[in-house]
Amino acid sequence: MGNTLEKQRLIDLLEPPVRALGFDLVDVDGHSGRPGLLRLYIDHEPATTLADCELVSRQVSALLDVEDPLPGSYVLEVSSPGDNRRLRTREHFERFCGERVKLELKKPQQERKRVSGRLLSVNGDCISVETDEGVWRLELDNLAVARLVPAEGQ
Repeated sequence: MGNTLEKQRLIDLLEPPVRALGFDLVDVDGHSGRPGLLRLYIDHEPATTLADCELVSRQVSALLDVEDPLPGSYVLEVSSPGDNRRLRTREHFERFCGERVKLELKKPQQERKRVSGRLLSVNGDCISVETDEGVWRLELDNLAVARLVPAEGQ
């Protein structure tokens, strides 16, 4: 699923029913092929269980059968985001302030496409990240991929 528009269309389609079940749709991932793969990452406090993943999978499968947003056949996987979870929404960034993050930028900033450090704050459509070189202010729209860095020993 290399197409950003296609990914956003799937997020727009799937986020409301996933939220209605009480879960956060962390991200959508996948690829085409025979069969293709559509992977959903969901989260729920205090922890996401296998039963949670099965519930969301059944509900989303029914919706995908009706809407048929993907060409050809595919396998649907639903899982928890794991230790190096992706951060996609403003709420995700707000929830994980104080944590270490790794970021890939769409457009270079100060001649860099990758930044890592401690997420300090979210202000409007920007985040502040403390790095070894100082504090970086980055626009959420310029983030291609953002992930938590697992704590040492996990």
